[in-house]
Amino acid sequence: MDKNAPATLLALAARGLLSNERAAIHALEELPSGLFAPLFTAAFLGGHKKVLKAMVRIWPFPCLHIGTLSVRESQYDNFEAMIDGLQILPARDSSSWTLISDRVHYGAEGIEDTVNRFASWHSIMKQEEAQHRVRCLGIVNSESEPQSSREPVELLVDISLDGTLRTGRFLSLLRNKVQQSFGSLHLCCRDLQIDGRLAHEHILQLLNMGCIGHLKVNEIYLSQVTTLLSQMTHLHSLSMSHITFTSCMRRSFGTVLTRLRQMNTLQQIRLSSCRTHPLHELLRCLPPQLDALYLSFCGLSDRHITVLAQSPAALHLRLLSLCNNEISWELSESFQTLLASVSGTLQHLEIDNCLMTDSALTAVIPALSRCSHLRVFSFASNPITMRALTSLLQHLTKLMELKCVIYPVPVHCYERLHDPGSLNRLKLSEVQAQLKAMLQVVKRNDMRWTTSPE
Repeated sequence: MDKNAPATLLALAARGLLSNERAAIHALEELPSGLFAPLFTAAFLGGHKKVLKAMVRIWPFPCLHIGTLSVRESQYDNFEAMIDGLQILPARDSSSWTLISDRVHYGAEGIEDTVNRFASWHSIMKQEEAQHRVRCLGIVNSESEPQSSREPVELLVDISLDGTLRTGRFLSLLRNKVQQSFGSLHLCCRDLQIDGRLAHEHILQLLNMGCIGHLKVNEIYLSQVTTLLSQMTHLHSLSMSHITFTSCMRRSFGTVLTRLRQMNTLQQIRLSSCRTHPLHELLRCLPPQLDALYLSFCGLSDRHITVLAQSPAALHLRLLSLCNNEISWELSESFQTLLASVSGTLQHLEIDNCLMTDSALTAVIPALSRCSHLRVFSFASNPITMRALTSLLQHLTKLMELKCVIYPVPVHCYERLHDPGSLNRLKLSEVQAQLKAMLQVVKRNDMRWTTSPE
């Protein structure tokens, strides 16, 4: 949405109606469904909580996107009003409708962009509602069978448990609404994020864990991770950070490994700052269908890389990120073996800040050149010279699918080594000009070389 663009007639009419909230609420019963979207947008952006609450009660569409429940301060009252206004039973003799949240924090642009698509999404949401009933409720929604007024209303939300008082208050409101429904409101969460100790664990008791597709946990106990994973049957991505795996937690760690082997829907794993001695055991248990693997600040050793290269998952990975690990490049054969294993599918490779030197880069160039499907290669924040950089460019320009290379600023561009504040921007501009000229000579203007991602 262009904030400088002139307002539409519908938007102007909505603003005019909202100038008198009592009149606006009174007019809702007679309001054509096509006008609900612009009025809802204006009410949300203007903070008209009474109007929002009244609109949710008689919402004419099968879905309502309200955003993630990691609520921003400026929007909390709006979300609270919408949850408070949620009808436990269907309104206007309509079939059960679904309250759905996107994985975004709505602002001025997000909310209008969503509501303007409601009409076209009607049929899509009907199909999605049926799919969720099969997955989460274990029933089949048949076209030939009439909708029962007792059929649960599905409330799909993204929940972030961050331990704050405001989040706790909001989740308590949501919990009370579900409990008061006596089964007519079904809470289903796609994205669950837990940051720190489970301060609002009671909300998890209301969730059907089979609905969760994305789980992100930070600084919680390993035993809590195992409890969550044991209940999740449709997990698509798993992110764990600052979680300790040690020998004294052998039983819990073994449960995690067993569960990982069984997760045939898992496509992405992200580990960050996970203090684990038996990391090689976890890498051996990666599900073979894994699409993306992130291992940041994991203290990767030559042994870990060797195990990863031998994992069945390596044959299918399309994204591999090993950033922020002090890799021992003296034994670069293991990394070359890893590149050979992933060369048939790899599209995105990240090895930023891994202490890669000129000699290590030169050693892995042949294996890197065989990754014919590579589209993005990032190795920023490594101590590389201009000579090694130009040599790499000459080899990588032969990879026709490679479109973006994020490279480190060559060491000669710094007045003092390891001091980012001593960057000589004139020298850096000369580097950029030289690389651009080299790309033009080999007619690879479609390839972008940059020192930072957009």
